[in-house]
Amino acid sequence: MRTILRTMLQSFGARKIVEAEDGASGLEAMDRANPDILILDWVMPILDGADMVRMIRTQNNPYAYIPIIMVTAHTERSRIIEARKLGIHELLCKPISAKSLYQRIASIILQPRDFVKTAGYFGPAPREVRGHKKNWDGNSMIGEANSATMV
Repeated sequence: MRTILRTMLQSFGARKIVEAEDGASGLEAMDRANPDILILDWVMPILDGADMVRMIRTQNNPYAYIPIIMVTAHTERSRIIEARKLGIHELLCKPISAKSLYQRIASIILQPRDFVKTAGYFGPAPREVRGHKKNWDGNSMIGEANSATMV
């Protein structure tokens, strides 16, 4: 999968691509490479993609606001809901096409999203609430504007 992603990214004109074999190595590579975007597989050894995102989306992490695309072969509803709660920008289901990857990257670049911080969620504002002062708790939107902070 990494070879396929690398080839696609190179065809898009990406110049610096850093790979890691697992989530733990990925966290170490982030400190060395200072990435602009992360593309993670949900299933990785040592530290899976979901745990890696949880570690990144902490306020003390210098990469807390980095755009994240999660790649997965698991497309059941519960996994998609969990991905949303994790605070990723885009979910890309396997098999991956160059077009779908390009569209996700373009969406992140051309339609940047504010980040939302609530008691139960830290990540990009869901598309449904972008530009609105609604709360996001990772499960649903509610109309009380005071407990969500757009950052």
